[in-house]
Amino acid sequence: MSLFYTRKGDKGKSYVGKRFVKKTCLEVEALGELDELNSLLGLIKSGRVSKKFQGLIHNIQENLFIIQSRVANAMLGGAFKVPEFKKEKIDEAEDIIDRFEKSLKPAKKFIVSGINPLSAWLDHARAKSRRVERSVLKIINPRRRAMLNPEILAYLNRLSSLLFAMARMAVKESGKKEIHPTYR
Repeated sequence: MSLFYTRKGDKGKSYVGKRFVKKTCLEVEALGELDELNSLLGLIKSGRVSKKFQGLIHNIQENLFIIQSRVANAMLGGAFKVPEFKKEKIDEAEDIIDRFEKSLKPAKKFIVSGINPLSAWLDHARAKSRRVERSVLKIINPRRRAMLNPEILAYLNRLSSLLFAMARMAVKESGKKEIHPTYR
């Protein structure tokens, strides 16, 4: 039997945690958004990226896997033991942002994406991370709040800032200058 298909069709449902859930439910949408961001980060990491950026991206991917496990577990009513998402992960992201900010000029204007391939991909991941944050916010309700702790929401909020800082640092490390829109 194939691991990739059943020849029965899925009738618009996914098999998660020993039960079927509609593919249109908000939790499945959030899981899909998280998966897309994680895959995009893998694509970025596989390119011409310094060891420093590879490590940062891999760490973000690991954090996204924990968030995915918590979203899936919340959808299943807390039926499984999943890793905790700790505040230290937010602190780590903020420390990296702070380190990068010290070597970058303040961004007082919008920055046009695409100065170099790495910064462009990181900007794309930043925009995608905002969609991930919105999709996870849609599934928050009193019953699930404990499983999707505030640290997850704070981290997802910081993630777009971290990816923005990384994109700006990629421009700086390439020796190129940021370009601002002219609005003409």
